[in-house]
Amino acid sequence: MTRFLLIASMAFLAFPAHAEKVTSAPAAILRGLDKVDGSLTDIELNVGQSAIYGRLEIRLTDCRYPEGNPSGNAYAYLDITDLGSGSAIFSGWMIAAAPALNALDHQRYDVWALRCKTE
Repeated sequence: MTRFLLIASMAFLAFPAHAEKVTSAPAAILRGLDKVDGSLTDIELNVGQSAIYGRLEIRLTDCRYPEGNPSGNAYAYLDITDLGSGSAIFSGWMIAAAPALNALDHQRYDVWALRCKTE
């Protein structure tokens, strides 16, 4: 019974009641946290641009927001590479309203999307 409830819950969450229409923005504002010294850094990236944050290289592929609501929830597609090891450590969508949903897993740094930038 418990297994059935789990599968039913997952199916319900996989199909939202309505799909939100989104618009792509030319840039995004991200925030980085250095867990060692506690410092926060805002990172502004244009689509297709990369930035170095500590030992990380962060590349923004796309930033989307609800159509007609630029200050609404942001969805940023990021590729993040650890320059120390040369390996890709994150590739996917980060959602501003739910940063823990698809989070970067790094021992020193946290990075999350704040909002899209339309101008």
